Amino acid sequence: MDFKGSHILSIEQFERADIERIFEVADRMEPYALRKRITRVLDGAILGNMFFEPSTRTRVSFGSAFNLLGGAVRETTGFESSAIAKGESLYDTARVLSGYSDVICMRHPQAGSVAEFAAASRVPVMNGGDGPNEHPTQALLDLYTIRKEVASKGRSMDELRIAMIGDLKYGRTVHSLCKLLKVYNNVTVTLISPRELQMPEELVEGLREVGHQVVVTDQLEGSINSDIVYSTRIQEERFGSKEEADLYRGKFRLNQQIYTKYCEPNTVIMHPLPRDSRAEANELDNDLNENPNLAIFRQADNGVLVRMALFALVLDVVDGVDKYSSDVNWYRPE
Repeated sequence: MDFKGSHILSIEQFERADIERIFEVADRMEPYALRKRITRVLDGAILGNMFFEPSTRTRVSFGSAFNLLGGAVRETTGFESSAIAKGESLYDTARVLSGYSDVICMRHPQAGSVAEFAAASRVPVMNGGDGPNEHPTQALLDLYTIRKEVASKGRSMDELRIAMIGDLKYGRTVHSLCKLLKVYNNVTVTLISPRELQMPEELVEGLREVGHQVVVTDQLEGSINSDIVYSTRIQEERFGSKEEADLYRGKFRLNQQIYTKYCEPNTVIMHPLPRDSRAEANELDNDLNENPNLAIFRQADNGVLVRMALFALVLDVVDGVDKYSSDVNWYRPE
């Protein structure tokens, strides 16, 4: 893939070599993400952050990643604060906003909307999530996290064993992650969900077509003895009502007792966040917080590294990052 000037819209545009290139650059971003060095390689560049659905981590980490490379961020959040509320089309919005920005990140509740926007944009567009469809940068940071976590335990991405738990029908993070896993070899994927919230069949078949072993079940016990356990919340915003979502909330809870009984000692626990900590859900119990294999906050931190790498690649400044660097002037705890 030629990253320079490219849109980042779908996992399906990446081959294994492309993913390794992103991760190589992400590794190089660590001193800047940890504020051990400063770089101004994107000084003067502007990121247009357009989020038409609620977001904390994705919106802020995209903005932080761009700031850490020296660029500025302009944000639009919610339909009510944009001209779309006045009837403006995505085409017109794209034509206007791309004149104000050097790169745009967009989240939108409708599947395919970000690609539609990108088709009219004059600058690169990154998909921050388009409804239940895809979340490519989340999948990349998830895979980057998996790679680091299993490498620390002497394992590789090939022959990985991963269990995905929860709302697999509407969870766009697991949709994109399933597509991404197809570039590796001999992966075993266990899909654990209520029958009504199973992974879409085309994604299951896509994994099987490349030779991966896929197990579909509605039983948590006996299904999570894997390298990775990836939990997801019930996507309440995708249901017709809160009452409908409540039918499935709290069905698959993971706590330290269940972890000790059913997981291997080094099983890594992941979640794209936010985890639903309300009593009726409590999908990842707080008693896991001191478990060294709980990787959810390392996972969130890795989002900045991966998004910095994507900005550097798309805007073609990878080789200038160190050139425009300097020391940090403020106190930063280790």
